[in-house]
Amino acid sequence: MAKKKAPETGAKRVNNPNVMGLRPEVLEQPITETLELNYMPYAMSVIVSRAIPEIDGFKPSHRKLLYTMYQMKLLGGARTKSANVVGQTMKLNPHGDAAIYDTMVRLSRGYGALLHPLVDSKGNFGKVYSRDMAWAASRYTEVRLDPICAELFKDIDQDAVDFVDNYDGKMKEPALLPTTFPNVLVSANQGIAVGMASNLCGFNLGEVCDATIAYLKNPKTDLLSILKAPDFPTGGQLLYDESALRQIYQTGRGSVQVRAKWRYLKSENLIEIVEIPYSTTLEAIMDKVSELIKTGKIKEIADMRDETDLNGLKITIDLKRGTDPDKLMARLFKSTPLQDAYSCNFNILIQGMPRVMGVGEILEEWTAWRLDGVRRRSYFAMKKKEEKYHLLQGLKKILLDIDRAIRIIRETEEDAEVVPNLMIGFGIDQAQAEFVADIKLRNINKEYILRRTQETDTLAEEIADLKDLVDSPQRLKKVIISELQAVKKKYAVPRRTEILYDFVEPSAVVVEDEVPDYPVHVFLSREGYFKKITPQSLRMASEQKYKEGDGPYLQWEGSNRDELLVFTDKQQCYKTRLSDFGDTKASVLGEFLPTRLGMDSGENVVWACITSDYSGHVFFFFENGKVARVELAAYKTQTRRKRLTGAYSDKSPLAAALLLQEDEELALFSSEGRCLIFHTASLTPKTTRTTLGVQVMTLKPKYHLEKVSPLAGTTIVNVARYRAKSLPAAGMLLREEDRGEEQLSLL
Repeated sequence: MAKKKAPETGAKRVNNPNVMGLRPEVLEQPITETLELNYMPYAMSVIVSRAIPEIDGFKPSHRKLLYTMYQMKLLGGARTKSANVVGQTMKLNPHGDAAIYDTMVRLSRGYGALLHPLVDSKGNFGKVYSRDMAWAASRYTEVRLDPICAELFKDIDQDAVDFVDNYDGKMKEPALLPTTFPNVLVSANQGIAVGMASNLCGFNLGEVCDATIAYLKNPKTDLLSILKAPDFPTGGQLLYDESALRQIYQTGRGSVQVRAKWRYLKSENLIEIVEIPYSTTLEAIMDKVSELIKTGKIKEIADMRDETDLNGLKITIDLKRGTDPDKLMARLFKSTPLQDAYSCNFNILIQGMPRVMGVGEILEEWTAWRLDGVRRRSYFAMKKKEEKYHLLQGLKKILLDIDRAIRIIRETEEDAEVVPNLMIGFGIDQAQAEFVADIKLRNINKEYILRRTQETDTLAEEIADLKDLVDSPQRLKKVIISELQAVKKKYAVPRRTEILYDFVEPSAVVVEDEVPDYPVHVFLSREGYFKKITPQSLRMASEQKYKEGDGPYLQWEGSNRDELLVFTDKQQCYKTRLSDFGDTKASVLGEFLPTRLGMDSGENVVWACITSDYSGHVFFFFENGKVARVELAAYKTQTRRKRLTGAYSDKSPLAAALLLQEDEELALFSSEGRCLIFHTASLTPKTTRTTLGVQVMTLKPKYHLEKVSPLAGTTIVNVARYRAKSLPAAGMLLREEDRGEEQLSLL
């Protein structure tokens, strides 16, 4: 086999034998070259030809589908099977029928994803607010273009936009659709490309038209005063935040908060949710509420069911007796997708280049593009009238001597010589002569010719008016404004999403009163079994039950509202609330914390504490004699995370830990039998959880820090003997009288 010459790019040729005995040639290619030659063209194709919408508000898939339906005479005509449209669209869109039908579904009235649907549908097209409701196959449903599509194709046959070849070069399709209103701001659109994305929310058509008209009259208009806020097809209530909206209007990025619309039926003691945020589904909401009910975080709900029917969405929540519906909904807004954020990313293709733009920039680009479209349309109409005027001018010359024209035609022997002879006889050009020659015999009379030539005066005026229009940007703007006013009058509908100017943030709702507040006694065994017992139950039976080989480790007195922090031998901290545990009795083993908290395999509890306000300091004592003082507030998080990694240093095993609200003296005991007493005020607090600490007790090789105890809890008599004058210190060997029967340990 002849070998090819290696390319000059530095690629290497490698011959690998295969099972057939052949030695195919394999070329190694640098990764940078692969990205440039293979990946970058793909990325650009996805950005430019698939995922990012253009200034008309459409992606290529939308545009190809709608134009195909327009060509099929489905604007104002009868519906046809969706499968027919899908098949015809494949002439322009070289993707599978499933992808094309999915595009049709999203544009349909039945699905409800757009404020102004573009496809008038019949049959089951699913619902945008449902995750599980599947739409019927294309052979069962029927479609046609919605009447508003007349505004998308109004000037398409008047050279208002460019036409390009389809993928196989056999057909022409519009590069953009000549929309008479800023559809890019009306129709919601979302797309994920390579390295970038686009997420356009919809606005109310009437407000968009008013804002565009105001912008055309004065580009410095405050758009927020006219274009109030986004409008979503699923309704809901938008929480008005002027600063957030101004950021979106100026930069094209930001988010708005939308919550569900609900009503309380006092007679039946139930809540009906009738509108939900556009960014979620009713199944996601019900799943989250069910999870809260199962975990005991929501106890006021007796039953919940989906009652969605032909009248629209409805989620019904039956309440338990005595439940405050406002407080319950405030908690649900905070903990479920009943209140959700819609993120905006106004990324649009402008002349093939993706740009993230604010609303003002989008209107600037749209008006410039629309001005060009109206100018092209007017120029096209002017040229048509000029052609007609030119032909009538030739006919006017014939009027002077009709008999002569007839004689020239009759005396011409060959058909091909008729036009040249008329051109010579009357001094007209070929187009005029062709027009005269094609006049029917019955129309060769003065009345017909006089009537036609009288049109020249009107045509001349119209041509002059169109020429002035083409050359006058101000007149072009007036045409656009009149079209916008007509669109608003014909198609505008009231807002679907209500704007809430005065509202209470869910995070501002005090939820502590929802958790019962009563005193509890908390016990933790050495092996990690946890019990929460009320004082009444403890008085009835105080003897604790433990597994064989297990025993008491830590115990506290606190409130049911306190939080529990559990530290493990994997330097992790698990956080939970005491209210998440049920009240129990001393006669039971309790709950096994590693299982309850979802700890990793082989992970064990080494220490724990409870807190109500994260005050105080945690002291970590390591076997190498170092002590780390960390503010307990370092473990407080705004998002109520259940697990924190890097809870303390992993440079040495943990010997003990203490939570102290005030500084005091502590006694440290080593495995050598030495004791050291020091005051915690000598240690500086750290906010970093993984701090290595400072050396407090110096240890000889093979010895380690073994026990820690508050000085008041020891049997030490000769306190001065063991008190350190400076740190670090080795401590002193314990005397017999200071040993006591048993030293206290936290391990």
